[in-house]
Amino acid sequence: MRAVARWILAIALGAIGIMHFTSTRGFRIVVPDWAVQVTKLDKNDIVLASGAAEIALSAGLIALPRERRRIGWATAAFFVAVFPGNVHQWRTGRSTPGLDTDARRLGRLFLQPLLVLWALWATDERPPRGR
Repeated sequence: MRAVARWILAIALGAIGIMHFTSTRGFRIVVPDWAVQVTKLDKNDIVLASGAAEIALSAGLIALPRERRRIGWATAAFFVAVFPGNVHQWRTGRSTPGLDTDARRLGRLFLQPLLVLWALWATDERPPRGR
């Protein structure tokens, strides 16, 4: 079950990472202005960097089984790092594909902790309890 969850996570990260390179305009509106000031990067560069990170995490989940647990923690940390963008999108009411209502943008905020847990659970190699 964890292997299936890990593959789904890897495929989703890879696909979304690629989308960061093909539709940067849609992702730029999610980047808070303070992120530009802190990183000294423009919004487009932040979108491209986050897309590259998603693709790298995806590849790592698939190609580096010995590093699975570390990549799981890195993926969880990535989900935490991009959370301010989700909050910014909700607060500003900016739409992106699939997140075009206030209710959907708010729901996305509650999805983020689940993604963190998913990344950690899917990459945990300890045997399930009771075995």
